[in-house]
Amino acid sequence: MRAVLTGRAVPYTRPGTFSAIDKQSVSGPVAVGAESLAGDEQGDRRVHGGPDKAVHVYPWAHYAIWRSELGDRPLLAAPGAFGENLSVDGLDEQSVCLGDEWQIGSARFAVSQGRQPCWKLNDRFGEPHMARRVQDTGRTGWYLRVLAQGSLQADDPVVLITRPHPDWPLDRVATLIRQRVCEPATLHAVLALPLPPSWRKLFERRLEQGAAEDWAPRLHGPARQ
Repeated sequence: MRAVLTGRAVPYTRPGTFSAIDKQSVSGPVAVGAESLAGDEQGDRRVHGGPDKAVHVYPWAHYAIWRSELGDRPLLAAPGAFGENLSVDGLDEQSVCLGDEWQIGSARFAVSQGRQPCWKLNDRFGEPHMARRVQDTGRTGWYLRVLAQGSLQADDPVVLITRPHPDWPLDRVATLIRQRVCEPATLHAVLALPLPPSWRKLFERRLEQGAAEDWAPRLHGPARQ
């Protein structure tokens, strides 16, 4: 593991909004709680944090691709640009599967879901369509649920303990979302997985309505004043 990062929730770029996306690297052991790392916060608990989004992971290898596309911005010089808690090497959305269980340090985790990027990335990067771009490229990162509390630190190995759903890499699930898939047989298959409540609701609603959800509030956020 390359880095461990935490951040406090502070007023963000639009009136009435808060964010802890600006995370900083932490040296030494960091305690892992049931819903977050010690010292870490979320700005909007309606859509961030909670047991299914306790820890956000982002692959360091994606940064080189973003630099080639966006230029050598200071924001991309070190981990933390995407609000991640753990910066990892050798893992990505194609090689990590839903439900994978990991040991990192003395803590144990399960891969709970991929990230659905929101408008705060637009403002952080100064790019009006950054959230949509992250979604469309599949370079989203993912979230962990804490199975056993403990502590971890940078340079701890990420050890795969078990892989109960090898046919479901995170990018496969994310592709269903971004391609707005509503085909019933496919939705029944994904609904048989251990989905977090938000994703279960998303796919159940597609099954019931035969149509995909509106992404505008998530991708564009509240109007600027």
